[in-house]
Amino acid sequence: MRGKVERQASMLTLVGPDQRVPKDHPIRRIKLLADRELERLSPVFESMYGGTGRPSIPPETILKSCLLIALFSVRSERQFCERLDYDLMFRFFLDMGMTEESFDASTFSKNKERLIKADVARLFFEGVVRQAKDAGLISAEHFTVDGTLIEAWASMKSFKK
Repeated sequence: MRGKVERQASMLTLVGPDQRVPKDHPIRRIKLLADRELERLSPVFESMYGGTGRPSIPPETILKSCLLIALFSVRSERQFCERLDYDLMFRFFLDMGMTEESFDASTFSKNKERLIKADVARLFFEGVVRQAKDAGLISAEHFTVDGTLIEAWASMKSFKK
């Protein structure tokens, strides 16, 4: 009986992630900045994937996911992929519907590495930060950052000669 009730409930979903995130929540403004920067980087993605097709997780989604991981101090990509199953704000930010499957953590990791090697991740983050500064959304006020995330992003693989 429980399975039948769950199927009926999923068929009757009338509310999407967009309707569950408050209209004045800061994540909405951040989403606009991220989407604007991804639009600006669209030609870069076309040149990267032009002849080979797109990967299973779109590069735009991976970059926005990395932004969420940094903003919400998610400890790992695996934890992030699990959290996608229940976090409506994350689904809203990534333009995911209620019934879309979460990402496979291994696939996510592999596709993210390609973006890092191509230097697209740096361009994306710099562009989002630049827009936030221009809009007056960044303050000089002190805040705490999880140092393990910084270490992960500054791994030996990311150093350039």
